[in-house]
Amino acid sequence: MPFRRYAQVDVFADRPGAGNPLAVVLDAEDLDDTQMQAIARWTRLPETTFVFPPVDDDASYRIRIFSPRREVPFAGHPSVGTAHAVLEAGLAVPRDGLLVQDGIAGKLPLRVNGEGRSRTIAVRTPRASVREVASADDPRLREALKDLRLGVLPPVLMDGGRRWWLAEIADEALLRAATPPWAAIGALAQSTDSMGLCVFARSDDPVYYLAVRAWVGATGQFEDAASGAANATLAAWLASRNALPGDGGFYRISQGREVGHDAIIELTVDNAGDVWSGGRICTVVRGTLDWTGARA
Repeated sequence: MPFRRYAQVDVFADRPGAGNPLAVVLDAEDLDDTQMQAIARWTRLPETTFVFPPVDDDASYRIRIFSPRREVPFAGHPSVGTAHAVLEAGLAVPRDGLLVQDGIAGKLPLRVNGEGRSRTIAVRTPRASVREVASADDPRLREALKDLRLGVLPPVLMDGGRRWWLAEIADEALLRAATPPWAAIGALAQSTDSMGLCVFARSDDPVYYLAVRAWVGATGQFEDAASGAANATLAAWLASRNALPGDGGFYRISQGREVGHDAIIELTVDNAGDVWSGGRICTVVRGTLDWTGARA
């Protein structure tokens, strides 16, 4: 198959450049692991997804997710962005408003609301659990949280497929002005087998309830423009402490301004305690990929 349908989308964004970019290869049937990893390395985007026909009747499609370095079992923004690309390509149709993604993390439903540019898609994320609640003066966290005044909730290590340390900061302005201490964040990620540190602060903004920054120290050191998975673990933590903002389990967060983006992620904790992470998506590139003759 020399030419494969290919798209690049911006996830958690209502306009190009605001959200988290994603590459989607829509015809991946005969690609092997080495080729998929090579393509993901070539795109140089946070993740690249590969879409396969479903095996089971209760799934809409199958997906594999690769970062430039390795395969990823689950991530929020690739799941949501791939669903958008699949719908645009006509590869699946929602049943009762739902798509079902089949992948390493199992079969996960995605809720589709609306049409066109106003459409939102949210994935039901894998259940997250508390691994450890820490004190503010924990020596592992001291340097990573240096000069940041903490909020009411204690720092916590959450596991939702990927492990994240979460810490509430007392003030949004302080959070947004912070410079990540990368050496300390890298050491924290390595010593605790986590992605790094996700810090958040409550906001009085009329659009969003929380400002969030996710500092990745595990695979390189960078600030995530918009992380559906990190925010899902945060929603689970807030729900466990009866500390959710908003009404009825629904709220929005702002992420990415500090790295030139402006993403809005919508989180919902439903009556069963499941967390749905989603938002708008816009397609920026539509075309074909020709990977014939490439070397790994």
